[in-house]
Formats: sequence, structure tokens, C-alpha cells
Amino acid sequence: MLAPPGVGSKEGIMTRTFTRILVPTDFSIQSESALAYARELAERFGASIHLLHVLEDPYATSAYATEVYGYLPPGLKETWQKNAEEKLDTLLPAADRIRLGVTSAVIFGRPAAAIVEYAEEEKADLIVMGTHGRGGVTHLLLGSVAERVVRAAPCPVLTVREAADPAASARAAGAAAAAV
Repeated sequence: MLAPPGVGSKEGIMTRTFTRILVPTDFSIQSESALAYARELAERFGASIHLLHVLEDPYATSAYATEVYGYLPPGLKETWQKNAEEKLDTLLPAADRIRLGVTSAVIFGRPAAAIVEYAEEEKADLIVMGTHGRGGVTHLLLGSVAERVVRAAPCPVLTVREAADPAASARAAGAAAAAV
């Protein structure tokens, strides 16, 4: 059986070891589900988790940003960053943060590009992220950060949609870990 690069074969089963799992979050329910999967995988493989939140810089989003946003008070970006850092700190209990070697970062940029760049810089070997599962016109107009990350990422990307209930999310995360 041929295996992709970086993947070993054992008794006809492809195996892969993950050491750095990147979990980009927008603090949505889908991101919470993705973190549950990442946590299970990190525990199974002894991997560290890197939480990332990307804030769009209001002055860098388009050529007309200053006309759209107008005047932004001094310190607003710093306040956004501080608030996001505080939210990241609440996603996992302190004991889990230590046990799983969790790091977190808040950066400014265009979400998909910033996630891919961060994954490259931090040498992530897996990205686990939520997807909103939009379709039709909504997908056409808004696009999908997850889709753009999948297309450009330097490593495998596991996308997770919201589970019907937290218990289902935990069971699915356990099943994903067992399947790898």
C-alpha cells in the first residue's frame, strides 16, 4: 500500500503522528466543536495545541476601508486584541492548557491567509477548524475561510461542523481520534 509523504504504513493501515495542532477560532459553536476534536487528537498523539484568532484590520480590508469605517479611536485595535486574548484564555481550563502545551495568539490580517501563514511559521502538522457549512448564494457572496485554508495549507486540514449536541461532538472527536 502506498502512503502519502510523511505517513507510515503498519499492517495495511496508514498512520500519522501529529505534534503541533493549529486550531483557528472565531469563537463560534463550530470552532468549539473543532477544539473538542483537536483536544482528543492532541491527547491521543501527545501533540500541542496552538489556538489562533485572526482579527481583520479595518484599515487593511479594502481600498475604501477608511471611507467605510471612518475614524477609529486610538487604542481600539489594542482593545480588540486584548479582548480576543482574554477569550482565548477561557477556551480551555488552566490544567488542560498546561497538560496539552497550549499556546495562543491573536493576530491581525485576512483570516485565511493569516491562518496559512501562521501554520507555516509554527510548523503545524494539522489544522483543525470549524466550518459554518454555508451553501448557495451565501457561500458565493461570503466565501469560506475554511475552504481557502484547505486549498493553501501546508498540512492536512480537518474541518468540523457543529454537532447536534456536546455529547455527540465528544463522541465524534473520539471516533476521529480512533480512526487516525
